[in-house]
Amino acid sequence: MKIVFFGTPQFAVPTLEKLLNHSEFDVLAVVTQPDKRRERGNKLTPTPVKAIATAHNLPVWQPERVKKDTETLAKLKELDADVFVVVAYGQILSAKILKMPKLGCINVHGSILPKYRGAAPIQWCLYNGEKETGITTMLMDVGMDTGPMLQIATTPIGLLDNTQDLAERLAAIGGDLLVETLLKLERQEIQPIPQDNLSATYAPLIQKQDYGLDWSKSAIQLHNQIRGFYPNCTASFRNNLLKIAASVPLSCVCDRNLPSELQELIHKLPDLSNVSDRPGVVVNITKGIGAIVQTGEGLLLLREVQLAGKRPQSGWDFVNGTRLTVGEVFGAGS
Repeated sequence: MKIVFFGTPQFAVPTLEKLLNHSEFDVLAVVTQPDKRRERGNKLTPTPVKAIATAHNLPVWQPERVKKDTETLAKLKELDADVFVVVAYGQILSAKILKMPKLGCINVHGSILPKYRGAAPIQWCLYNGEKETGITTMLMDVGMDTGPMLQIATTPIGLLDNTQDLAERLAAIGGDLLVETLLKLERQEIQPIPQDNLSATYAPLIQKQDYGLDWSKSAIQLHNQIRGFYPNCTASFRNNLLKIAASVPLSCVCDRNLPSELQELIHKLPDLSNVSDRPGVVVNITKGIGAIVQTGEGLLLLREVQLAGKRPQSGWDFVNGTRLTVGEVFGAGS
């Protein structure tokens, strides 16, 4: 099967590698986003997909706008590919491109469609506290993730999973599911299933204002925001910006999958049950672990934070380094 691969970030790499290592597939070329300048040294850095493609001596095309780039469009047509595979490419394909390959364009999407259509399905899935997510392979049409579904694979979400953890797991699942999908599609063993548009939800790009923490929210809401928009959620601390990268909502429900020290802490919660203060106040400091903060509903343990201009550090190192005390107040982020 002759394939052109469209993809850009690390999330797309496992799928490309699966195709490159499979005897049934011939990856003809790769289309990815243009190189970007990074902060350190302002050097142009290739996309993760480009790095893999270059290592395998594949042709790589990086148009600014693929649907307007006549040279790339001509090359795509000349290849006469059986299928275009699209994984987190980052540009919308035109109807003209979608019609080029014999079997169509197959997208590997990081949610159980029709929920979480759009650019940030993993982030919003965590933000909303979902207990399960997955990968959907689908035939692309001109809409935003609206095409008929081919196959779905699911995975549970743990309480401490963040966007990075979940993306790595889903990327691996996506590679395997795509291989299975392509083989079945070629053998005509898949019947595409139309999506239920009435059940659809949307997962837009994350905006700067989404990162700010509001301590009047419940502990579980804050925790889901922190892990969903990892590692960029912010609070204010002593008039400075503080990133909070990892947390634990403390409740009487003990999760067996939590580390032993956290299970032990949760068992001690009755001792903290009478603690009540305004949202944002440090109500307890647990030795070796970190600070516990009052929220609008429940308590939140801060496991990993990052002061402006500093490296990320554990909640306990933060307590020691700042000499944090019970009664201090964290403000809202921005």
